[in-house]
Amino acid sequence: MSQQLQEQRETLVKLIDRHSGRENGVHPTLIPSLFLFRENQATKPKHGVHSRSVCFVFQGEKEVLLAKERYRYTPAEYLVATVELPVISQIIDASPEAPYLALKLDFTPEQILEVMKESGIHPSPQDQAKRGMFISPVGAPLLNAISRVTQLLDTPADIPLLAPLLIKEILYRVLQGKHGGTLAQLAVEGGGAFRIKEVIDYIKEHYVTSFRIDELAERANMSIPTLHRHFKEVTAMTPIQFQKQLRLQAARQLMLAESLNAADVAFQVGYESPSQFSREYARMFGLSPIQDVRRLRTLDA
Repeated sequence: MSQQLQEQRETLVKLIDRHSGRENGVHPTLIPSLFLFRENQATKPKHGVHSRSVCFVFQGEKEVLLAKERYRYTPAEYLVATVELPVISQIIDASPEAPYLALKLDFTPEQILEVMKESGIHPSPQDQAKRGMFISPVGAPLLNAISRVTQLLDTPADIPLLAPLLIKEILYRVLQGKHGGTLAQLAVEGGGAFRIKEVIDYIKEHYVTSFRIDELAERANMSIPTLHRHFKEVTAMTPIQFQKQLRLQAARQLMLAESLNAADVAFQVGYESPSQFSREYARMFGLSPIQDVRRLRTLDA
């Protein structure tokens, strides 16, 4: 590790620790798409939908599980999710003396397309979509841009003018990185990744409603076998498995937030059979709905 990279990481560690108020959790910032993270101990696996984002760890280590694939990253790497994906995430290295400190920058396909147009990046559409999550090494130019955008939190008056420019630079650096082509394909209209993104967005918006695979294939302008192949390449799961994860995660949140019983929640998230819901819930979370919610409430207390 170069001296320059080490100094930039140490600066970011101090910035994030200070702007998090030295309190654990997720911390929104005055830059709407920028979030800071702090934890002083390793965490249990947590289910959630990973936003479309670029993620950096500056102290500690994190692991993200997409289906059966593990993505572990440290201060030497960054993680990118090019589409929204149901995952299991876990902080695996953190302590009171050296807390986990990280940040996430959300982005939109429109921002990627704008950066590509302004920088003259013109990738050709590819028939074969690529996995919607990847890890790349952090280089000095990218780390420098991240450092500068985070330092804007010390000068809020500069944010409206400078933050959009620095975010463009960050996205440009990612596009120029090892897996930049995967991110670029997200914005190429007509390409496989672009069409799968639209199917993912549709399922996320209508996960409660049952769908037929031929309807999704028609929406993507693909044959059914091609849709299955491309969808699994991007998400590591089938459309039905993707929908199931969204339904079960939503059900868990409803039971925690509104104290609803399992049968009522099952119908709310699209299940016709409460018994099937309970079986699939236990398969995903390891406990029945009642036992799982009781355990989570005990942990929160």
